[in-house]
Amino acid sequence: MSDHRTKRPSDGAAVAASPAAKRARDPSAPAVPTHKESPEQLPPKIRILCDILAKDDFEEAKLDEADVSVNSADVEQVLRFSYAHPRAAVAFFRWAGHRHLSHEHSPYSWNLVVDILGKNRLFEPMWDTIRSMHSQRLLSLATFASVFSSLAASPGGSPLKAFMDMKRYGMTPDTPALNALLSALCRANRLNDARAAIPVARAEAGVRPDADSYAILLEGCEAAADPRVAREVFDEMVHPHAIGFDPNNVPAYDSFLATLVSSDSPTALPEAMEYLAILNRRGCSPWEKFFRAALSAHLEARELDSAKVLWNDFVGRRGLVPDMEMYSTMIMLQGSLGDAEVIVDYLDDMTLNGVFPDTNIYNVALQCLLKRRKFREASAIFREMVKNECWPNEGNCSLALRMFLDTRDWETGIKIWNCMVENGLQPLEESGNMLVSKLKDDRLPEACKYAEDMIDQGIKLGSSTLAKLKHCLQKINKGDIHDHLLRKWKAH
Repeated sequence: MSDHRTKRPSDGAAVAASPAAKRARDPSAPAVPTHKESPEQLPPKIRILCDILAKDDFEEAKLDEADVSVNSADVEQVLRFSYAHPRAAVAFFRWAGHRHLSHEHSPYSWNLVVDILGKNRLFEPMWDTIRSMHSQRLLSLATFASVFSSLAASPGGSPLKAFMDMKRYGMTPDTPALNALLSALCRANRLNDARAAIPVARAEAGVRPDADSYAILLEGCEAAADPRVAREVFDEMVHPHAIGFDPNNVPAYDSFLATLVSSDSPTALPEAMEYLAILNRRGCSPWEKFFRAALSAHLEARELDSAKVLWNDFVGRRGLVPDMEMYSTMIMLQGSLGDAEVIVDYLDDMTLNGVFPDTNIYNVALQCLLKRRKFREASAIFREMVKNECWPNEGNCSLALRMFLDTRDWETGIKIWNCMVENGLQPLEESGNMLVSKLKDDRLPEACKYAEDMIDQGIKLGSSTLAKLKHCLQKINKGDIHDHLLRKWKAH
C-alpha cells in the first residue's frame, strides 16, 4: 500500500518507475498516525510543535511563544505528523520559513505540504503551493504523483487533467508520469478511468505506455478481481504494436495469471494453465504471486498431479524458493491425495531452503499423517515438534493420543500425554481419562499411576474411569489400590 508516512515524496522518479512500488491495491489511505502514536522516540521540541498544531485553538503566535528553533529536518518531521491538521501545518510551514529558514525549505517539505493539502481535498491551496514551487523550480514527478493520488481518491477529481496540465508548470507528461497517473487511478479503484487515460495521453501528449504501464493496469485488474478486463489488457499488451511478449515483464504476467486462477469461474484453473503454456512458449513467465495462487487453486480443486508438475517447474527448474504457505499447500495436497510419506521430504526441503517449520505447518503435517494412518512418520514429526518447542493443537493432541493408544503404541501415547501435561496442552481431562481407560487392560499398574497423577495435578478423573479401574483391580485382588485412589479422589 502506498504510504506517505514512509515514502518521501521527494525521492524522485522511483515513485512511478518501479513495478514493485506500484502494487499498492488498497484504495483507502491508512489512518496517518499522530506524533502521539509514533513508534519512534521524538525529540521534545518536535512533540511541543506537534501539540501546538493539534490544538483546536491553534494560533501562529503560539509557535513564537514555544521559543524553539527549527531546521529543515525538524520541519519535515513535524509535517509528517500533521496530516490531520492541514491549515495549522501550512501555517507552521510558513512560520518556519519566515522565522528560521530564510524561506529555503527542502523539496521534501514542499511536497509534504502538497500531499497534506491534497489528501485533505484542499485543492485550491494545493495548486497555489504548486505554483509557488514552480516559481522556485522545485517541482518533480513526485509532486505530481501526490497530486494524481489525491485527485484520484476524490469523487469527481480529474487526475488526467492534472497530467495534461503538467506542461503549464514546466513538467513533461512522459511515460513515468503516465505510470504515476495509472497507479493513482488503480489504487482508487478507477480501473476504467486508468484504461481510458492511455489513448488520451497517446493522442494529446504523444505519450506511449511501456511495460510498467501494463503491469500497473493488470495489477488493477487483480485488485478488482476482473478477469474479463484482465484478458483485454493482456491482449492489448502483447500486441506487436504495443509491448509484445517481453520476458522481463514478469509483474504483468504475475498479476494477469493470478487474476485468472483466483477467479470464481469453474474453468479458472485450466484457463490459467493454458495461458501459462502460451507464455512458456514465448520465453515468458509469471512468478511467485501466480505460483502461490495456482497452488491454492490446485488444493481447492484437489488436483495433485498438476500441482506436482507446477511445483517441479517453478521450484525445480526455475529456482523459485517456496515460502511457508507454499510448502503448507503441498503438504496438504500430498497428505490428502498422494503419498503421505512425502510430507517428511517437504519438511526436510524446507530446512534446506532456510524456511523453518513453525507450529502451524507442523500441525498440518501431523494431522495429514495421522489421518492417513502413517504412525511411524507421525511419531517422528511429533518428536521433532517437541524438540523445536512447537506444540500440537487441541485437535491433534486428542487425535494422536487416541490413534497411538488404539494401535497399542503405549510408548508414543504416553510421550504425547506427558507433553500435554508438561505444557498445559488441551484437552487434558478428556485425554487423561482416555489414557487411563486404554491402559487399564494391558498396563494396569501404569493406568493406576496416571490416574493418581491426574488426581494429584487437579485434572478431573471421571467416576466412570475410576469404576473401570475398580473392576480391573478387584479381578486381581488389588482392591486396596482402588480404595487408595478413591480416598484421594474424594479429597480433591
